[in-house]
Amino acid sequence: MTTRIVLLRGINVVGKRLLPMRELVSVLERDGFEEVRSYIQSGNVVLRSRQGTAAALARRIGALVRGSHGFEPQVLVLSVAELAAAVAANPFAGADDNPKALHLFFLAATPPQPDLEALAALRTGREGFALKARVFYLHTPDGFPGSKLAARAERLLGVAATARNWRTVNKLLEIARARA
Repeated sequence: MTTRIVLLRGINVVGKRLLPMRELVSVLERDGFEEVRSYIQSGNVVLRSRQGTAAALARRIGALVRGSHGFEPQVLVLSVAELAAAVAANPFAGADDNPKALHLFFLAATPPQPDLEALAALRTGREGFALKARVFYLHTPDGFPGSKLAARAERLLGVAATARNWRTVNKLLEIARARA
């Protein structure tokens, strides 16, 4: 059995693509996943699976949601080691002091041609960012919701992404390590 972290993108946002976590846990357990635990309502799950690559599991989970709820979210599956490496590679000191100011964008692939110049041009105030392999770190001490960098990061990176704040990432890692 392998512990995995599952990130679903674009669910339960502004009353659209509703997927209560209790229902998601039930769907996943019926399909044979074990020790399924969700964290908050924004599409975060830690589970154990007997087989499958991350990509195969993402496709399987997306298809399960489509079958049960009529839409297929983007799904990204990480190993405990991948999530731990993303936390360890955080380039922004003091993230624990304001965990909502740091977001990690988990990328579906390493960006082949990210437009880092355009990203830098969007930076305002005290914002900062770093791209490390399949994780884009965005520090927005003046607020994430109004950040032009946050709004355009995925397009300028050129790959699909889903973002989680520092608190959520660390909680998911804590849950995953307890199951590993």
